[in-house]
Amino acid sequence: MLIKMIRVPLKLTYGILVALELALRYGTAPVQAKVIAKRQSIPIRFIEQVLQTLRQGGVVDSVRGAQGGYSLKTAPSDLSLADIVEAMNGSLETDVRPMPTNGQTTRPIHQEALLSTIWDRVRQAELDVLNSVTLETLTKQYTQLEQEQVPMYHI
Repeated sequence: MLIKMIRVPLKLTYGILVALELALRYGTAPVQAKVIAKRQSIPIRFIEQVLQTLRQGGVVDSVRGAQGGYSLKTAPSDLSLADIVEAMNGSLETDVRPMPTNGQTTRPIHQEALLSTIWDRVRQAELDVLNSVTLETLTKQYTQLEQEQVPMYHI
């Protein structure tokens, strides 16, 4: 039985892809928004919002002007997915307990006590995974996947 629990907002996915693109180009000149949008297939109407959110969250720097663009503030090895999620969504301290759907506003205390430790464990497992994956790890995986997609021509 497969249970789907986590729903990742598209804006968060775009934020991770933007950070990935900047990680791939870390240490080079700033990257323009339209280049990031094209390479990561992000609609141009969203790219500026995502970049602004990441800038406000302290993940990226921006440089104005004709040669301007965006770059990571810190090395990819020092940025985890948890950092990106926090920059995009605010605090990672969220309540993962399900909301009532039948009009009830509260659950009986014994039901809440029964499930609260499980929801806390789910949240902690999520945080552990997000903290364990760095942008450097993602860039290595991305590069490997790109190389596997390159057609090989033999003569």
